[in-house]
Amino acid sequence: MAIIFTGVLFISLLLLVLHILVCVWAYRDCISRGRSSEYAIVVLVALLFFPVAGLIVYLLIRNN
Repeated sequence: MAIIFTGVLFISLLLLVLHILVCVWAYRDCISRGRSSEYAIVVLVALLFFPVAGLIVYLLIRNN
């Protein structure tokens, strides 16, 4: 039972770190593409609350 809990905890922590890295990457990508800070913060907040959908939408609109 403890091994399963440890595995689930490890995977959860790994996904949390991945989520944070994606949020930071998107924020820095917005800034490096010359977008305003407000736009970058909106992208960051969207990714914090809607990680998968927010990332898909950002990848679709980032080239505009």
